[in-house]
Parts: sequence; structure tokens; C-alpha cells
Amino acid sequence: MISTATKAILLMNLGSPDSTEVKDVRKYLNEFLMDEKVIDIPYLVRSLLVRGIIVPFRSPKSAAAYKSIWTKEGSPLIVLTKQLQQALQQVTTDPIEICMRYGTPSPSEAFNKLKNEYPSLQEVILFPLYPHYAMSSYETAVEYAQLIHKMHNYPFKLTTIPPYYDDASYIHALTESIRPYLDQPFDKLLFSYHGVPERHIKKGDITKCHCLQVEDCCNKPSPAHEQCYRHQTFVTTQLVQKTLGLPSEKVEQTFQSRLGRDKWLTPYTAQRLAELPKEGVKKLLIACPAFVSDCLETLEEIAEEGKEIFLHAGGESFTMIPCLNTHPLWVNAIQDLIQKELTLQTV
Repeated sequence: MISTATKAILLMNLGSPDSTEVKDVRKYLNEFLMDEKVIDIPYLVRSLLVRGIIVPFRSPKSAAAYKSIWTKEGSPLIVLTKQLQQALQQVTTDPIEICMRYGTPSPSEAFNKLKNEYPSLQEVILFPLYPHYAMSSYETAVEYAQLIHKMHNYPFKLTTIPPYYDDASYIHALTESIRPYLDQPFDKLLFSYHGVPERHIKKGDITKCHCLQVEDCCNKPSPAHEQCYRHQTFVTTQLVQKTLGLPSEKVEQTFQSRLGRDKWLTPYTAQRLAELPKEGVKKLLIACPAFVSDCLETLEEIAEEGKEIFLHAGGESFTMIPCLNTHPLWVNAIQDLIQKELTLQTV
């Protein structure tokens, strides 16, 4: 790597506790859940809820869940993000760093490292590892990185890759990562996306009159779709289904990871996993396209808890398809998305 590099890439993921110790999980959950874009209620109420109720009760349970998926190298999400960094570094001369929205390494750590090691740097390409736009994922990550960049007045400019839920390269990578699993007998392919509260969808509606207010809103053209997580997940599912040539009865979409009592996007994954065997779905494939790196929500919530729910309800086989992780086509897609953005800048 040459120190005279003028352009660098910053891969940004969600984050993870530093260890499975309850104190580290508690610290991580506090940072995560105190984000006003995750739990969007007034600060004092949020603080009482998160620090007084959720975190004290949830930390030991979450620590146990992390222990069930932790590897010798550490958190799967962190390990896989580092492996993605290494895979991408094999095909580009631009320096690459990683950072997390919560936990370590932070955006400031990554920016400082790039600034110190590459004094000639003129531009950093921020690549959020979130294909879809959501207030509690893509938006908070990007805005936080931009805030840190502005606060510290770094000498290089920051360019952000937009959501790529319908990008041909991403869809190709996702489709081909799923295709080999279709060789085995299956009754249904379930796409389980991370859920969000319905109020997030309404709050993110830039028109303030479309999302969840117009009948069949996700299938009716609207500027709101630019920031509508629900619409974007449906588009991803439809594009993959079409590319794989699967009939509609072979595909279903659900939303997972509900927190609290408010209404979240439906149908709920856990509920459908309990119902599907009674509907004749005995052999299930499940993919989680909202995540590009396997993590707690895929390895524990789906591959462990979800499998138990499905089999206990009468299912016979349950296969979770791994996230894109370091799939060669995913590495190619990242390169392609960056190049497209840089080309747009010159137009």
C-alpha cells in the first residue's frame, strides 16, 4: 500500500460488544439503544426505559446469546467485516479501513488512522454495509460518520454510497449466493428482513402522506420510496425471486427482531415460522438480505431460535442461507458500486 494514496474506502457496519461479558454487552446495548434513531422517543423517557429497564434485564440474556455464536477470533460480525476488508483489499490498491456505528472501531478511529497513514488522502468513500435505507440502520450510520467527519475537520472529503437494494451487482451477488441451496428439496424460500416500527416508516416518509397511508403503498410510485425501508425490501425480494425464476407460492417475506409492544412491520418471522408447518411447509430455506454479514440476528435469532420454532411446530428441515459475507460476487459488487458513484461525480 502506498502512503501517497489519494482515495480510501471505509466499510461501515453495525457493531458488536467487545466481549460476551455482561458488562461489555451492557455498554454496547446502552450505546445502541440510546440512539434516538433506534428508539425515537424523548431523551429522558428513552433514558429511563433503556438504562432503567431494557438494558439491566436484557444484558445477561444478550450476553448468553452472543456466547452461543462467539468464535475464537471474536464477534462473527467483526471478524467477517475484517475478512471482507481483506478480500476487497486483494482487488484494489486503495487503502481500506472498517468502522462500526456502535462499539469499536469507531469512525473517528478509522478516520484518524487514514489521516495519519495517508497524508495525501483527498477522499474517503463511505460504504455502509446496509443495502436498504432505514432510519435505525443506514441513516444513523451515515449521519454519525458525517458528523464525526465534520466535527474533526478532516482534510479529505467524505463521499457516501447510497442504498443499493436494487442495484444489479448486489442483486446478482445475492441471487447467486442463494442459488446453490435451491438444489435441495424445499417447500418455500423465506426472506426474513430486520424489522422496524411502523412509526419509523411513517416518520421517514418525505411526502408525509404515502407510506402506510395509501393502499398498497409500496407498489405505487412515490418519492417516498427513496427512503422507505419497507418498499426497498419488497423490491429486493421481487428482483431475487424473478432472477431465480421462482413462482410466488415458493417465496414469502417476513420481518424479525421485534422489540417492545409497538406495532412493527408484519408479518413477524417468529410467528410465521410457527405457522408454516401447519400450512404444509415442511422443508424451509431462509435468507436474511437486510444483513450482509452474519451476526447475532442471523446466527442466533434465525439459525438457532428460528430453527427450533420451525421444527417444534412440525417442520422437517430448516436451512439458513449464509449472508453475503465474503462471497466473491459481493466483493465485485462493492467495487462496482464505488466505481458507479465515482463516475457520477465526474458527469
